[in-house]
Amino acid sequence: MPQVISPPKSTDAALRPLCVDLDGTLVKSDTLVDSLLALVRTHPARAFMLPVQLLRGKAAFKAFVTESVSLDVAHLPYNLKVLEFLCEQHSQGRDLYLATGANLTLARRVANHLGIFRDVLGSDGATNLTGERKLGSLRTRLGQADFDYIGNATPDLPLLAHAKEPMLANPSFALRIGLRSRGIRPAREFDERGNSLKSLLLAMRPHQWAKNLLIFLPLLLSHSVSIGSLRVALLAFCCFSLTASANYIVNDLLDIESDRRHPQKRFRPFASGNLSAFAGVGLAATLLLLAIADARLLPIDFSGWLLLYLGMTLAYSTYLKRIPLVDVLILSGLYTLRLLAGSAATGTHISHWLGSFSVFLFFSLAIAKRFAELENLSATSSAPRNGRGYLLTDIDQLRSFGTSSAFAAVVIFAIYISGGDVVKLYRKPVLLWLIMPLMILWLCRVWLLASRGELQEDPVVFALTDRMSLFIGAAVAVVALLAI
Repeated sequence: MPQVISPPKSTDAALRPLCVDLDGTLVKSDTLVDSLLALVRTHPARAFMLPVQLLRGKAAFKAFVTESVSLDVAHLPYNLKVLEFLCEQHSQGRDLYLATGANLTLARRVANHLGIFRDVLGSDGATNLTGERKLGSLRTRLGQADFDYIGNATPDLPLLAHAKEPMLANPSFALRIGLRSRGIRPAREFDERGNSLKSLLLAMRPHQWAKNLLIFLPLLLSHSVSIGSLRVALLAFCCFSLTASANYIVNDLLDIESDRRHPQKRFRPFASGNLSAFAGVGLAATLLLLAIADARLLPIDFSGWLLLYLGMTLAYSTYLKRIPLVDVLILSGLYTLRLLAGSAATGTHISHWLGSFSVFLFFSLAIAKRFAELENLSATSSAPRNGRGYLLTDIDQLRSFGTSSAFAAVVIFAIYISGGDVVKLYRKPVLLWLIMPLMILWLCRVWLLASRGELQEDPVVFALTDRMSLFIGAAVAVVALLAI
C-alpha cells in the first residue's frame, strides 16, 4: 500500500480530478529512453537520423521516435503502488487524467491498456507538454477547478505547486529541494524503488567474472607461477571483468523490452525500472575507461585481445546474437579468447591441446544455454520471443550438437594425457585419468538437468551454485595437484 506522509485534508477529494505523470511516475522508467533503445536495436539505420530530428525540437523528436517503434506498453515497469491507488480512485468514480510530456500517441496506448483514464494530455509533435505548458493545458481542460497531481521530477513543480493535494512517486532529490524551497508538503508519496547500490551490482553481474578465471589457466598449466606473473594475470583479470560488466550493461539496455517479457529477466535492474538507462550508460563508460587505463600497464598483445573481445561482445549484443548457431560460436569463441589473452598477458604458451579442448567444451556449454532457454519455454508452452532466432522444434538438434561437442572435448583430453607432452609437466601423469570420469559426470549432469528443464539457462551460474559441481571441481583440482 502507498505510504501516507500526511492524510488528505479535503473531504471532497473524490470530486477533484486526479492527474498523474507518466515517465518516472506511473511508469518507473522513461518511455522515451525505452523507445530510443528499441529503435537502436531494431532499426539501427534510423538511429543516424536522430540528431537531425532533435534539431526540429523535443516534441518533433519524440514524435519521430514514437512513430519508429511500437513500445510494448503491456510490459512496462509500472509503479504498482501508484497503479493500485489509481485503480482504487477510479473504482470510486473519480476522474483520472494522464498528463505527460511523452508523445500523445504513446500516452494514449498506455491509457487504453490500463482503461482507467478519462482523458490523456501529451506532446503532439509541435508542443512539448512539460512544466508550465502542461499546467496551461490542464487549465484549458479543467478550467479553474481544483485538481490533485502526482509527479516525480522538477518539470512537475508548477503542477505540484498548483495542485490541491500534491503527491510524489519516486521523487528525485532535486524535486524534494524544489518543494521544500516553496514550502510545499506532499500529501502522499508512492516509493517503489530498489536499492541503488544493489541494482548497480546486479547490473554489473560480478558472478559472471568467474568466466575470466580462464585468464589464469595458461599460467597455471605452464607450472611456472610466480608472484610477479600472478600479479600480471590478476590485472588482466580485472581488465576483462570491467569490460565484461560494461558489455552486460549495454546488452541489458538493448534487450530491455525482451527482458520485460521474460519470467526471470524482467527483474533485472533496467527492465524493472530500478535503474535508469542514463545511469547504465554512465556506469558502462566508466568501467570501460578503467579497463583501458589498466590495460596500458600490460603487454600490447593483451590490449589487442581485449579490444577484440570488446568488439566481438558489442557485435554479439547488437546483431550476432540473433543469428542461430553464429551466436553460440561467438559465445564459445569468447571463452577461448580469454585463454589467449591470459597467454599474452603472462607470456605463457597455449598448447594446441588446450585450444582444441576449450573450443569443443565451451561450444557445448553455449549450446546448453540456448537449449535450456528453449526447454524452459517448452515446459510453459510459450513461443520464443527473445529474438534469438531459435524455434522449439530445434531442441532435439541442439541437444545433438551440444552432447556430441561435450564428448569431443573429453576425447581430446584423453588423447592429451596419453601423449608424451604430459610427462614433461607431471610426475604422476597416470593420476590425470581420474579426471576423465569426473569430467564425464559433470557434462552429463549439465545436459541431464537441461533436458529436465532444471538448468537455469546459464551453465556458469549453475556451476557456481550447484553443490555437486563445486565438489567435482574441487576433486579435479586435488587430482591435478597430486599429479604434479
